[in-house]
Order: sequence, then structure tokens, then C-alpha cells
Amino acid sequence: MEGREMTVDDVSFAAGLFNLHENIALGFWLLYLTVVILSIVVFNLGFARKLPLLKNIVVYAALLIGSLIIAFFGVFYPVVESLIVAGLILGIYRIRLRMHKRSKPQKEQTN
Repeated sequence: MEGREMTVDDVSFAAGLFNLHENIALGFWLLYLTVVILSIVVFNLGFARKLPLLKNIVVYAALLIGSLIIAFFGVFYPVVESLIVAGLILGIYRIRLRMHKRSKPQKEQTN
């Protein structure tokens, strides 16, 4: 029994952008790198406190290992797209929070 060939319609949009259906090894590592970068961005945007160095190393090591598993799911599911949306939402939240904190002292000075 011969297996069927993978096409761009069989993979997620991001995996298709990396031509994972043509070159599986290169496409997967590009997908993994993208998942790692986006996970780091989302972690930094969502986690407000600064961590000590050792805790930071542990968190990033777990993030690297976890991103490998998530990248496997990202071949067929829209994981990268979800991380982009999460990053945009957290980025907008951070900008609005910063704007609110800057306007708060100005309102206190006028009273």
C-alpha cells in the first residue's frame, strides 16, 4: 500500500508558508523557530513581573521543550496563527495599560 503525498491543503497556513509539504525537515524547523519566537513574545507580553535569572532559565528551557510539542500540532492546526492573535491582543492590552497609567498622573495634577 502506497502512502499519499502531502499537499499544501493538508497542512496549516503557517506550515504551508514554510513549504513543509515539500521539505519536511526545513519546514518543520522553521515552524518550530516561529513557535518559539512567538511563545517568547507572548510570554513576555503576558507576564508582567521580571524573574530572577535562574527562574528565567528554567522558564525558557521549559518553553523550548514545550514549543517542540506545540510545533508538532502546528503542522496541521493553526497554532502559529493563534500565537499571533494572542500576541496582538496582549500587545494592545499593554499599550492601553501604559496609556492609562500615563493619563492617571495628569488627571491627579488637574484636581
